[in-house]
Amino acid sequence: MSKPTTKPRLEIKNITRCFGDLTVVESLSLQIMPGQVTCLLGPSGCGKSTTLRLIAGLEQQDFGEIYVNDRLISGPSYHMPPEERPVGLMFQDFALFPHLTVAENVAFAISGSKSMRREQARKLLDKVSLVRLVDQYPHSLSGGEQQRVALVRALASKPDIMLMDEPFSGLDNRLRDGIRDDTLAILKEEGTAVLLVTHEPEEAMRMADEIALMRNGRIVQKGAPYNVYNTPVDRDAVAFFSDANNVKSFVHGALADTPFGQFFAPGHEDGTPVDIVFRPQHVRIDFDRQGKGPNPTASQGVAALGFVERSRFLGSESLVEFKMDYDGTILKATVPYVFLPKPGRRLWLTIPRDRCYVFATP
Repeated sequence: MSKPTTKPRLEIKNITRCFGDLTVVESLSLQIMPGQVTCLLGPSGCGKSTTLRLIAGLEQQDFGEIYVNDRLISGPSYHMPPEERPVGLMFQDFALFPHLTVAENVAFAISGSKSMRREQARKLLDKVSLVRLVDQYPHSLSGGEQQRVALVRALASKPDIMLMDEPFSGLDNRLRDGIRDDTLAILKEEGTAVLLVTHEPEEAMRMADEIALMRNGRIVQKGAPYNVYNTPVDRDAVAFFSDANNVKSFVHGALADTPFGQFFAPGHEDGTPVDIVFRPQHVRIDFDRQGKGPNPTASQGVAALGFVERSRFLGSESLVEFKMDYDGTILKATVPYVFLPKPGRRLWLTIPRDRCYVFATP
Protein backbone atom coordinates (compact mmCIF):
# COMPACT_ATOMS: atom_id res chain seq x y z
CA MET A 1 0.00 0.00 0.00
CA SER A 2 1.52 3.29 -1.11
CA LYS A 3 1.78 6.23 1.26
CA PRO A 4 -0.42 9.24 0.53
CA THR A 5 1.52 12.13 -0.99
CA THR A 6 1.24 15.64 0.36
CA LYS A 7 -0.01 18.05 -2.26
CA PRO A 8 1.57 21.45 -2.82
CA ARG A 9 0.00 24.28 -0.88
CA LEU A 10 0.91 26.64 -3.72
CA GLU A 11 1.60 25.70 -7.32
CA ILE A 12 2.52 28.16 -10.05
CA LYS A 13 2.58 26.93 -13.64
CA ASN A 14 4.42 28.88 -16.32
CA ILE A 15 3.17 32.34 -15.39
CA THR A 16 4.23 35.32 -17.50
CA ARG A 17 3.55 38.99 -16.86
CA CYS A 18 4.27 41.77 -19.36
CA PHE A 19 3.96 45.53 -19.15
CA GLY A 20 3.84 46.67 -22.74
CA ASP A 21 6.96 45.36 -24.44
CA LEU A 22 8.67 44.64 -21.11
CA THR A 23 8.44 41.06 -19.79
CA VAL A 24 8.78 41.23 -16.00
CA VAL A 25 8.00 37.60 -15.14
CA GLU A 26 8.59 34.90 -17.76
CA SER A 27 7.49 31.24 -17.72
CA LEU A 28 7.89 30.97 -13.96
CA SER A 29 6.92 27.71 -12.23
CA LEU A 30 7.12 26.93 -8.53
CA GLN A 31 5.70 24.58 -5.90
CA ILE A 32 5.59 25.18 -2.13
CA MET A 33 4.54 22.48 0.32
CA PRO A 34 2.74 23.02 3.67
CA GLY A 35 5.16 24.41 6.26
CA GLN A 36 7.83 25.07 3.65
CA VAL A 37 9.67 28.38 3.34
CA THR A 38 10.79 29.29 -0.16
CA CYS A 39 12.81 32.42 -0.84
CA LEU A 40 12.64 34.28 -4.14
CA LEU A 41 16.14 35.71 -4.19
CA GLY A 42 17.48 38.12 -6.74
CA PRO A 43 18.52 41.69 -7.53
CA SER A 44 16.09 44.59 -7.54
CA GLY A 45 13.92 44.64 -10.65
CA CYS A 46 14.17 40.92 -11.42
CA GLY A 47 10.41 40.28 -10.95
CA LYS A 48 10.23 39.05 -7.35
CA SER A 49 7.63 41.49 -6.04
CA THR A 50 5.56 41.22 -9.22
CA THR A 51 5.40 37.45 -8.68
CA LEU A 52 4.00 38.04 -5.17
CA ARG A 53 1.42 40.49 -6.51
CA LEU A 54 0.26 37.91 -9.07
CA ILE A 55 -0.22 35.27 -6.37
CA ALA A 56 -2.03 37.75 -4.13
CA GLY A 57 -4.34 38.72 -7.00
CA LEU A 58 -3.27 42.36 -7.01
CA GLU A 59 -2.28 41.83 -10.64
CA GLN A 60 -3.20 39.20 -13.21
CA GLN A 61 -0.71 37.24 -15.25
CA ASP A 62 -0.86 37.23 -19.05
CA PHE A 63 -0.22 33.50 -19.28
CA GLY A 64 -0.08 30.53 -16.92
CA GLU A 65 -2.02 29.30 -13.90
CA ILE A 66 -1.86 29.60 -10.11
CA TYR A 67 -3.29 26.93 -7.77
CA VAL A 68 -3.81 26.82 -4.01
CA ASN A 69 -4.48 23.36 -2.55
CA ASP A 70 -5.12 22.06 -6.09
CA ARG A 71 -7.77 24.75 -6.64
CA LEU A 72 -7.33 27.16 -9.54
CA ILE A 73 -7.29 30.74 -8.28
CA SER A 74 -5.99 32.43 -11.42
CA GLY A 75 -5.84 31.32 -15.03
CA PRO A 76 -6.71 32.33 -18.59
CA SER A 77 -10.45 32.37 -17.92
CA TYR A 78 -10.70 32.82 -14.13
CA HIS A 79 -9.34 35.32 -11.62
CA MET A 80 -10.31 34.93 -7.95
CA PRO A 81 -10.58 38.36 -6.25
CA PRO A 82 -7.73 39.12 -3.79
CA GLU A 83 -10.04 39.24 -0.78
CA GLU A 84 -11.26 35.69 -1.44
CA ARG A 85 -7.80 34.13 -1.67
CA PRO A 86 -6.44 32.24 1.38
CA VAL A 87 -3.31 34.36 1.25
CA GLY A 88 -1.68 36.54 3.92
CA LEU A 89 0.55 39.49 3.06
CA MET A 90 3.48 41.03 4.92
CA PHE A 91 5.51 43.90 3.55
CA GLN A 92 8.37 46.14 4.68
CA ASP A 93 5.76 48.77 5.45
CA PHE A 94 3.78 47.08 8.23
CA ALA A 95 0.67 49.13 7.29
CA LEU A 96 -0.96 49.00 10.72
CA PHE A 97 -4.04 51.15 11.19
CA PRO A 98 -2.82 54.09 13.31
CA HIS A 99 -6.28 54.85 14.78
CA LEU A 100 -6.79 51.27 16.05
CA THR A 101 -5.20 49.63 19.09
CA VAL A 102 -2.96 46.60 18.75
CA ALA A 103 -5.86 44.27 19.61
CA GLU A 104 -8.16 46.05 17.14
CA ASN A 105 -5.55 45.82 14.37
CA VAL A 106 -5.32 42.06 14.84
CA ALA A 107 -9.07 41.60 15.32
CA PHE A 108 -9.71 43.40 12.04
CA ALA A 109 -8.89 40.17 10.16
CA ILE A 110 -11.09 37.98 12.41
CA SER A 111 -14.81 37.37 11.99
CA GLY A 112 -17.30 36.92 14.84
CA SER A 113 -18.54 38.90 17.82
CA LYS A 114 -16.46 41.74 19.25
CA SER A 115 -15.62 39.83 22.43
CA MET A 116 -14.66 36.67 20.52
CA ARG A 117 -12.47 38.65 18.12
CA ARG A 118 -10.69 40.35 21.00
CA GLU A 119 -10.07 37.05 22.79
CA GLN A 120 -8.66 35.49 19.61
CA ALA A 121 -6.47 38.56 19.09
CA ARG A 122 -5.12 38.19 22.64
CA LYS A 123 -4.24 34.53 21.99
CA LEU A 124 -2.37 35.41 18.82
CA LEU A 125 -0.52 38.28 20.48
CA ASP A 126 0.46 35.97 23.32
CA LYS A 127 2.33 33.80 20.78
CA VAL A 128 4.68 36.71 20.08
CA SER A 129 4.83 37.90 23.72
CA LEU A 130 2.90 41.12 23.02
CA VAL A 131 -0.34 40.51 24.91
CA ARG A 132 0.69 43.24 27.35
CA LEU A 133 0.34 45.77 24.50
CA VAL A 134 -3.24 44.97 23.46
CA ASP A 135 -4.50 48.48 24.22
CA GLN A 136 -1.50 50.38 22.88
CA TYR A 137 -1.51 52.23 19.55
CA PRO A 138 1.01 51.50 16.75
CA HIS A 139 2.90 54.80 17.14
CA SER A 140 3.95 53.79 20.66
CA LEU A 141 5.52 50.50 19.53
CA SER A 142 9.08 49.81 18.43
CA GLY A 143 9.79 48.63 14.89
CA GLY A 144 10.18 45.05 16.07
CA GLU A 145 6.91 45.16 17.97
CA GLN A 146 5.09 46.59 14.96
CA GLN A 147 6.52 43.80 12.80
CA ARG A 148 5.21 41.13 15.18
CA VAL A 149 1.77 42.75 15.32
CA ALA A 150 1.71 42.78 11.51
CA LEU A 151 2.61 39.08 11.55
CA VAL A 152 -0.21 38.02 13.87
CA ARG A 153 -2.69 40.20 11.97
CA ALA A 154 -1.67 38.41 8.77
CA LEU A 155 -2.06 35.05 10.56
CA ALA A 156 -5.43 35.94 12.08
CA SER A 157 -7.33 34.98 8.93
CA LYS A 158 -5.57 31.57 8.94
CA PRO A 159 -4.08 31.85 5.44
CA ASP A 160 -2.77 28.78 3.65
CA ILE A 161 0.00 30.87 2.13
CA MET A 162 2.00 33.76 3.54
CA LEU A 163 3.62 36.17 1.08
CA MET A 164 6.42 38.25 2.60
CA ASP A 165 8.09 41.08 0.67
CA GLU A 166 11.31 41.99 2.52
CA PRO A 167 9.40 42.37 5.82
CA PHE A 168 12.54 42.53 7.99
CA SER A 169 14.57 45.08 6.04
CA GLY A 170 13.33 47.97 8.19
CA LEU A 171 14.64 46.41 11.41
CA ASP A 172 18.09 46.99 12.85
CA ASN A 173 20.54 44.09 12.91
CA ARG A 174 20.26 43.68 16.67
CA LEU A 175 16.59 42.72 16.41
CA ARG A 176 16.38 41.18 12.97
CA ASP A 177 17.72 37.68 13.59
CA GLY A 178 15.57 36.99 16.64
CA ILE A 179 12.38 38.29 15.04
CA ARG A 180 13.01 36.33 11.84
CA ASP A 181 13.49 33.13 13.82
CA ASP A 182 10.36 33.73 15.92
CA THR A 183 8.33 34.51 12.79
CA LEU A 184 9.41 31.34 11.02
CA ALA A 185 8.70 29.19 14.07
CA ILE A 186 5.11 30.46 14.21
CA LEU A 187 4.54 30.04 10.47
CA LYS A 188 5.88 26.48 10.48
CA GLU A 189 3.79 25.64 13.55
CA GLU A 190 0.70 26.76 11.62
CA GLY A 191 1.70 24.68 8.57
CA THR A 192 1.65 27.81 6.43
CA ALA A 193 3.46 27.76 3.08
CA VAL A 194 5.73 30.82 2.96
CA LEU A 195 7.04 32.66 -0.08
CA LEU A 196 9.58 35.24 1.02
CA VAL A 197 11.07 37.86 -1.29
CA THR A 198 14.52 39.21 -0.50
CA HIS A 199 17.60 40.55 -2.27
CA GLU A 200 19.85 39.60 0.66
CA PRO A 201 21.58 36.20 0.24
CA GLU A 202 22.32 35.91 3.97
CA GLU A 203 18.62 36.27 4.80
CA ALA A 204 17.68 33.64 2.21
CA MET A 205 20.30 31.21 3.51
CA ARG A 206 19.16 31.71 7.09
CA MET A 207 15.41 31.38 6.50
CA ALA A 208 14.72 29.22 3.46
CA ASP A 209 14.10 25.52 3.03
CA GLU A 210 14.43 26.23 -0.68
CA ILE A 211 15.92 29.14 -2.62
CA ALA A 212 14.68 30.13 -6.06
CA LEU A 213 17.31 32.40 -7.60
CA MET A 214 15.71 34.88 -10.01
CA ARG A 215 17.22 36.92 -12.81
CA ASN A 216 15.45 38.92 -15.50
CA GLY A 217 12.03 37.50 -14.64
CA ARG A 218 13.11 33.84 -14.66
CA ILE A 219 14.14 31.32 -12.03
CA VAL A 220 17.68 30.38 -13.04
CA GLN A 221 18.35 27.95 -10.18
CA LYS A 222 16.29 26.31 -7.45
CA GLY A 223 17.17 24.05 -4.54
CA ALA A 224 18.21 23.78 -0.91
CA PRO A 225 20.46 26.66 0.26
CA TYR A 226 23.50 24.36 0.52
CA ASN A 227 23.10 23.16 -3.05
CA VAL A 228 22.42 26.58 -4.57
CA TYR A 229 25.49 28.00 -2.81
CA ASN A 230 27.87 25.13 -3.55
CA THR A 231 26.73 24.11 -7.05
CA PRO A 232 26.05 27.45 -8.78
CA VAL A 233 24.77 27.36 -12.35
CA ASP A 234 26.97 30.19 -13.60
CA ARG A 235 29.41 32.89 -12.62
CA ASP A 236 26.66 35.37 -11.72
CA ALA A 237 25.16 32.83 -9.31
CA VAL A 238 28.52 32.53 -7.52
CA ALA A 239 28.95 36.30 -7.34
CA PHE A 240 25.42 36.90 -6.01
CA PHE A 241 26.22 35.10 -2.75
CA SER A 242 29.71 36.49 -2.19
CA ASP A 243 32.69 38.18 -3.78
CA ALA A 244 34.12 36.06 -6.57
CA ASN A 245 37.63 35.83 -7.99
CA ASN A 246 38.11 35.04 -11.65
CA VAL A 247 41.02 33.60 -13.61
CA LYS A 248 40.68 33.40 -17.40
CA SER A 249 41.90 30.53 -19.55
CA PHE A 250 41.22 28.43 -22.66
CA VAL A 251 40.33 24.75 -22.89
CA HIS A 252 42.71 22.23 -24.44
CA GLY A 253 42.00 18.53 -24.09
CA ALA A 254 39.32 19.09 -21.43
CA LEU A 255 41.85 21.00 -19.31
CA ALA A 256 42.31 24.70 -18.64
CA ASP A 257 45.84 25.95 -17.93
CA THR A 258 46.25 28.70 -15.31
CA PRO A 259 49.07 30.09 -13.14
CA PHE A 260 47.54 27.92 -10.40
CA GLY A 261 47.88 24.72 -12.44
CA GLN A 262 45.45 22.82 -14.64
CA PHE A 263 41.72 22.56 -14.01
CA PHE A 264 39.32 20.03 -15.44
CA ALA A 265 36.91 21.57 -17.95
CA PRO A 266 34.75 18.68 -19.17
CA GLY A 267 32.06 19.45 -21.70
CA HIS A 268 33.90 22.38 -23.25
CA GLU A 269 35.39 22.16 -26.74
CA ASP A 270 39.05 22.92 -27.37
CA GLY A 271 39.67 26.62 -27.70
CA THR A 272 36.67 27.62 -25.59
CA PRO A 273 37.46 30.63 -23.36
CA VAL A 274 36.54 29.84 -19.74
CA ASP A 275 36.45 31.53 -16.36
CA ILE A 276 37.87 29.76 -13.32
CA VAL A 277 35.74 31.22 -10.50
CA PHE A 278 36.39 30.85 -6.78
CA ARG A 279 35.43 32.64 -3.57
CA PRO A 280 37.86 34.62 -1.37
CA GLN A 281 37.47 32.21 1.55
CA HIS A 282 38.89 29.42 -0.59
CA VAL A 283 42.15 31.19 -1.42
CA ARG A 284 44.98 29.69 0.61
CA ILE A 285 48.06 31.67 1.61
CA ASP A 286 51.05 29.33 1.60
CA PHE A 287 52.99 30.60 4.60
CA ASP A 288 55.33 27.57 4.53
CA ARG A 289 56.65 28.37 1.09
CA GLN A 290 58.53 31.46 2.28
CA GLY A 291 58.91 32.77 -1.26
CA LYS A 292 60.75 29.69 -2.47
CA GLY A 293 58.82 29.25 -5.68
CA PRO A 294 55.69 27.72 -7.21
CA ASN A 295 56.33 24.00 -6.68
CA PRO A 296 53.04 22.09 -7.12
CA THR A 297 51.51 20.11 -4.29
CA ALA A 298 49.12 17.21 -4.65
CA SER A 299 46.17 18.86 -2.92
CA GLN A 300 46.57 22.52 -3.76
CA GLY A 301 48.11 22.53 -7.23
CA VAL A 302 50.57 25.24 -8.22
CA ALA A 303 51.25 28.33 -6.10
CA ALA A 304 51.18 31.76 -7.75
CA LEU A 305 52.97 34.85 -6.48
CA GLY A 306 50.98 37.88 -5.34
CA PHE A 307 51.83 41.24 -3.81
CA VAL A 308 49.63 42.68 -1.07
CA GLU A 309 47.66 45.70 -2.31
CA ARG A 310 45.63 46.38 0.84
CA SER A 311 44.18 44.59 3.86
CA ARG A 312 41.21 45.31 6.10
CA PHE A 313 39.96 43.83 9.35
CA LEU A 314 36.22 42.96 9.13
CA GLY A 315 35.60 41.63 12.63
CA SER A 316 35.60 37.85 12.41
CA GLU A 317 38.01 37.81 9.46
CA SER A 318 40.44 39.91 7.45
CA LEU A 319 40.18 40.70 3.76
CA VAL A 320 43.44 40.86 1.84
CA GLU A 321 43.69 41.97 -1.79
CA PHE A 322 46.60 40.80 -3.93
CA LYS A 323 47.98 42.06 -7.20
CA MET A 324 49.08 38.90 -8.96
CA ASP A 325 52.54 38.69 -10.47
CA TYR A 326 51.44 36.80 -13.59
CA ASP A 327 49.26 39.56 -15.13
CA GLY A 328 48.34 42.16 -12.51
CA THR A 329 44.93 40.63 -11.75
CA ILE A 330 43.52 41.58 -8.33
CA LEU A 331 42.47 38.56 -6.24
CA LYS A 332 40.79 38.68 -2.83
CA ALA A 333 41.43 36.33 0.08
CA THR A 334 39.74 36.16 3.47
CA VAL A 335 41.69 35.01 6.51
CA PRO A 336 40.19 34.16 9.93
CA TYR A 337 40.77 36.69 12.71
CA VAL A 338 43.42 39.40 12.29
CA PHE A 339 45.88 39.30 9.41
CA LEU A 340 46.97 42.69 8.11
CA PRO A 341 50.13 42.34 6.00
CA LYS A 342 51.74 45.53 4.74
CA PRO A 343 51.29 46.59 1.09
CA GLY A 344 53.94 45.13 -1.18
CA ARG A 345 54.55 41.96 0.85
CA ARG A 346 55.21 38.90 -1.34
CA LEU A 347 53.02 35.87 -0.62
CA TRP A 348 52.33 32.67 -2.52
CA LEU A 349 48.69 31.71 -3.07
CA THR A 350 47.01 28.43 -3.95
CA ILE A 351 43.39 27.53 -4.70
CA PRO A 352 41.87 24.07 -4.07
CA ARG A 353 40.59 22.55 -7.30
CA ASP A 354 37.45 21.22 -5.62
CA ARG A 355 36.44 24.73 -4.61
CA CYS A 356 36.59 26.20 -8.10
CA TYR A 357 33.95 26.46 -10.80
CA VAL A 358 34.68 26.41 -14.52
CA PHE A 359 32.23 28.30 -16.73
CA ALA A 360 32.36 29.23 -20.39
CA THR A 361 33.15 32.94 -20.68
CA PRO A 362 29.94 34.82 -21.60
